Amino acid sequence: MSPKAPMVKLNNGLEMPVLGLGTWLSKEGEGVEAIKAAIDAGYRHIDTAYFYQNEKEVGEAIRAKIEEGVVCREDLFVTTKLWNTYHHPDHVEQAFQKSLENLNIEYIDLYLMHLPIGYKFIDWDTKNLMPYDADGKLQFSDVDYIDTWKAMEKLLKTGKVKSIGVSNFNSEQITRLLAECEIKPVTNQVECNPSLNQRKLTEFCKNLDITLTAYSPLGRPNYYEKDPDNMPKPALDDPKVIEIGKKYNKTSGQVILRYLVDIGTIPIPKSSNSERIRQNIDIFDFKLTEEEIKIMDGFHTGQRTVPFNLCTSHKYFPFNAEF
Repeated sequence: MSPKAPMVKLNNGLEMPVLGLGTWLSKEGEGVEAIKAAIDAGYRHIDTAYFYQNEKEVGEAIRAKIEEGVVCREDLFVTTKLWNTYHHPDHVEQAFQKSLENLNIEYIDLYLMHLPIGYKFIDWDTKNLMPYDADGKLQFSDVDYIDTWKAMEKLLKTGKVKSIGVSNFNSEQITRLLAECEIKPVTNQVECNPSLNQRKLTEFCKNLDITLTAYSPLGRPNYYEKDPDNMPKPALDDPKVIEIGKKYNKTSGQVILRYLVDIGTIPIPKSSNSERIRQNIDIFDFKLTEEEIKIMDGFHTGQRTVPFNLCTSHKYFPFNAEF
């Protein structure tokens, strides 16, 4: 199966598919099967993180598809992320090495700083990645993300990672990073969906030649069902989106993902359902009109489905800035 998604050129000259598979909450056998199904469906961009605790499954699925001859390692673009407990410069290389060993796929295409916020370091062998104190309060570290980034820059010299980037950074934090560091992030991975369309941040990053990767691109419908008072309503069931879908013979999910590509982002929808996985990448045979993009823009409220409420007291909490 040939790749479905076009490529976007990064600021270091390398290329990244303009749509990928997110794997948050994909665990064990389910995760392996989802990734195999995605590669069979033409996905060449897989996104994971140390925090998801599924890097081993991601690597297993990739190696299986390479052995079957479906893809070569060079065909794939694999992203993982430095977890918040490993922000101290002394821990960055070891954390990266653990991810590389978990994945076991020769090298990593893109390594992201998961948040600008550091947590207190816990023992390397722990399964507990959230350092709460006795009162259930999350314990932070005050490591400067600039120092963390400088340690990440050194990883590029090893050849084991091709590109580095950030996640959940605001425009002010990116500006500061660029002023104090040598290497520009290739992407900023943030929540982006019709409720939070990140138009300003996307434009800001584009002007700096930094891509914007969109996680939770379809919102979080299951969370909304549980807590409709505090979660933004996903656009998936909206009659206006369904209507646009009918015109193109596409689902609402496909319309939303096409919208996010059309406004210049790189969505990474997560699914474990093989039919949904196939649908999510089948969005490159149509394009929304300006009028339809305006309709989709109308869903923007600025409300997050992933607010990181536990981190609001940290000095580097990113979501107090306008964008």
